[in-house]
Amino acid sequence: MNTKRWVAIAIAAAIVIFTISLPSRQTEKDKNLESLLSQNGLVENVLQEGSSRKIAKLTIDGTISSQSSGSIFSEAAYDHDFFIQALNEIYNDDNVSAVFLEVNSPGGGVYESAEIARLIKEIQTDRKLPLYVSMKNMAASGGYYVSASADKIFATEETMTGSIGVIMSGLNFAEMLDDLGVEDTTVKSGEMKDVGSSTRKWTDKDHEVLQSMINNSYDRFVNIVSEGRGMDEKVVREIADGRIYDGKQALENGLVDAIGFPEEALAALQEDHDLKDATVFEYELNTGYFSKNFPFLNVFTKQDIFQSKKATTQTELLQQIENPDTPQMMYLYGGE
Repeated sequence: MNTKRWVAIAIAAAIVIFTISLPSRQTEKDKNLESLLSQNGLVENVLQEGSSRKIAKLTIDGTISSQSSGSIFSEAAYDHDFFIQALNEIYNDDNVSAVFLEVNSPGGGVYESAEIARLIKEIQTDRKLPLYVSMKNMAASGGYYVSASADKIFATEETMTGSIGVIMSGLNFAEMLDDLGVEDTTVKSGEMKDVGSSTRKWTDKDHEVLQSMINNSYDRFVNIVSEGRGMDEKVVREIADGRIYDGKQALENGLVDAIGFPEEALAALQEDHDLKDATVFEYELNTGYFSKNFPFLNVFTKQDIFQSKKATTQTELLQQIENPDTPQMMYLYGGE
């Protein structure tokens, strides 16, 4: 790790310690510090100069989740809030004439995937904007879910896509706890309050309840693909058993429209919709000083830092930092 990064980490640690020690009322110094760390909306980064008509390039790179996958040592590859904000900017920008989406993702949360798909559909329906997708290494499960309504989908022969389905991963430690003489002493108001518990043996009712949720989510996924691709629902179900496809197989099964790399997909969008002279741009965060010069400090958002002042004990602070995993449905290739 280079000297600059160590210095940045030290600065971040000092800021956290400093803000915890501050009184609850925000002072002028707090506001100045907050402004240094602030992220003030989106700015456009022009990739290809052109006319006033614009093609907005979006990128999904990484697991589709509202939880940052980054750490103090690395940046998150996918920022859900940023992506949703970008979609809203496109919706409200009359100069945007088309959307070009690059996807490199194994999928992710069912809620986050549905949120993206809904906003994309609104852009297509209300704004009548063409949207082309270019699948890179992987566009599986939720990565395919958000792509399904595109006017054209491109994949390379090496792309891994498909994995249409829902998964809820977890482990059960009940037998191990029995062997260790550890008893689950959970007290609950109803039989199913701890459905999916990892510390007791599952009942048939557990499986029934969770499977019904999985089935409902799967039906929604099938419907998204059926409508987006103009395919009969029965045909979709035949190929939507969770398996993955390479680009060639996806083309043969009607999941993509053409084989091609991102530059070929973008060229096709420009050709098909008479946008060869359009400006191509992507959104970037308009960051404050520290975020601009030390991007890996973005994991310490202003909200996290300034809210941490409310912690009055070590236990309360740890409760703010911790984010324990809970069973959840995922449109995700390979599980959690």
